[in-house]
Amino acid sequence: MSKSNNYCVIMAGGVGSRFWPLSTQKYPKQFQDILGTGRTMIQQTYDRISQIIPAGNIYVITNKEYVALTEQQLPELNPENIVGEPMMKNTAVCNLYMAKKIADINPDATIIVLPADHLILKENIFHRKVELALDIAEKNDYLITLGITPTRPDTGFGYIQFVDKNKAEYFKVKTFTEKPDLEIAQTFLESGDFLWNAGIFIWNVKSILSAFNLYLEDMSQQFDGCEYNGAGEESCIEGIYPKVSRISIDNGILEKAANVYVIPADLGWSDLGTWTSVYENAHKNTDKDAVNSRHILTYNSKGNMIRLKNKNKAAIIDGLKNYIVVDTEKALLICPRDNDQLIKEYVQDLKTLKKGDKFL
Repeated sequence: MSKSNNYCVIMAGGVGSRFWPLSTQKYPKQFQDILGTGRTMIQQTYDRISQIIPAGNIYVITNKEYVALTEQQLPELNPENIVGEPMMKNTAVCNLYMAKKIADINPDATIIVLPADHLILKENIFHRKVELALDIAEKNDYLITLGITPTRPDTGFGYIQFVDKNKAEYFKVKTFTEKPDLEIAQTFLESGDFLWNAGIFIWNVKSILSAFNLYLEDMSQQFDGCEYNGAGEESCIEGIYPKVSRISIDNGILEKAANVYVIPADLGWSDLGTWTSVYENAHKNTDKDAVNSRHILTYNSKGNMIRLKNKNKAAIIDGLKNYIVVDTEKALLICPRDNDQLIKEYVQDLKTLKKGDKFL
């Protein structure tokens, strides 16, 4: 396996409104140090993958307005490897765009696609599984995903059902289900032959481009006329984006394709999609409170997630149990941890009822 043929695309385009008020339109969660490690989510993702992919072969695709922020946080990257999308159109189009761009440079490229904002605690296992996947994808016409053993019937993830033949290191995917309802998720969990889709994909450019030609032909044709990695690329892409459909790579390709394979991987993985998932992965004190400042005092309080933007500010919390408290320069959130899925709605209400765009 030639390392020079291995590429990485980090997808960093989302806004992360479930992490309001820390994550805002100007400064989304992938550019925040959500866990208090000293490195932001996108920096941690880069640190992890740069151990096995050469820096010159690592690309970031993000929203146009976050290109400067990405350059600032990842100075190791060639600015030409930071690509700005003119608008958000879900994950199929950005995967097609990057596959075309990389294929133009290296038609033998194998790509790993990573979300910018996931937590992976077991990095050695991650590196081993990724190297295995890159090796398989280089030699076969396979679309590969890493699968995580589910621990609860979560409706926020896609589920992968695989065909278990002997104890192999990878398996053919039987079905691919995007975000089922709770009842179906429960059935999946009980059956034991389903994995969570971690949103980590590995394929060679020939395989993914041929899948686009097969399953999203209209989208694929739109991208045929561009001069990639040249002066005309940006204006060409700006003309294409308004015309293409808004669909995920999961719905558009992986649910339909017959050549999808999964590698089960115990990575200590979390997509850090909510404040509760951050709470679960954060360091906690004896009262099970996750706090980020030594100037916070808690009384009769347990199971809280407390984040202060200003680490020199004092806070006293009395009588709160299982709450999220997030204080920033512009906004304060106090809500039960059980309601963390509603934060998106709170933000929408703030926008419409209070005309609160400046707080978002």
